[in-house]
Amino acid sequence: MSNATLTAIEGLRVGHAHHLDGPTGCTVILCPPRTVGGVDQRGGAPGTRETDLLRPLHMVEHVNAIVLAGGSAYGLDAASGVMRWLEEHGIGHPVGVGVVPIVPAAIIFDLDLGDPKIRPDAAMGYAACEAASADPVADGCVGAGAGAQVGRLMGGPFACKSGVGSAQIAIGDGLIVAALFVVNALGDVVDESGCILAGTRTPPDGAHFVGALNVLPALARMTGDGASNTVVGVVATNALLTKEETNKVAQMAQDGLARAVRPAHTMLDGDTIFALATGSAGRANVSVIGAFAAEATAQAIRRAVQAATPLAGLPAGTAISGQ
Repeated sequence: MSNATLTAIEGLRVGHAHHLDGPTGCTVILCPPRTVGGVDQRGGAPGTRETDLLRPLHMVEHVNAIVLAGGSAYGLDAASGVMRWLEEHGIGHPVGVGVVPIVPAAIIFDLDLGDPKIRPDAAMGYAACEAASADPVADGCVGAGAGAQVGRLMGGPFACKSGVGSAQIAIGDGLIVAALFVVNALGDVVDESGCILAGTRTPPDGAHFVGALNVLPALARMTGDGASNTVVGVVATNALLTKEETNKVAQMAQDGLARAVRPAHTMLDGDTIFALATGSAGRANVSVIGAFAAEATAQAIRRAVQAATPLAGLPAGTAISGQ
């Protein structure tokens, strides 16, 4: 069976856990030994954990798992369950008296879709680890994408359902770049030609896409808080990269986010990309890896809305007419 998802990279395993009556959930990426981690965070409203240690000049290079979750800041609790599962399996940074699992995490805001009291917790994180496998990654309204939505510029009733998407690109000579993203953007998700795949719908019937850039001028003089949104995800490669190079890949991957989401990196977004380098395919040119990481990111983001299905009263973008 061919695998066009993140788990095409040998050693990576992905597990989802969710409550569709939330709807909310979490997605866990389990890493093979000595996987180098990096991160690039943009946007004004991030919700993260253990991101500082991934930056250059800090001691720890290797990560054991990445957690993506709904539930806003409450959802970061899912990482505690992942740490417990890893500790039980003897996986983590050795500290003499045992191990400390290295588990960076990022969250999306989905509390206003369905029941806000249902949130990812440590038990859900543990369950996602138990479910993790190297099979092709399930996408759509699963895991951390269960409560994801896009296009909330005119309020939740005129948004579209979104979810999780994954993609992989075989560069050649055994090198692979892949991505997995949870798409909860304020604006629209667009295809390669700029046509809207999912986004803000026109009131009062929501039958068409309005186009985020058509709405934004009316908001130019508005200040204050609005809806919280974000796109979070992972890009990975089997190339052998340094910690600095892995951070560069995460930075370059943000270009793919900006190609697929319009607008991106606003003050109401917490866009965060983790990068992983497993090293099994040997050394490679970081600029080439980063270029394809951006492309895999854009493909995964588009896949997240294309695979979404109606849920919690929101339609999928595939059911809506263009501008």
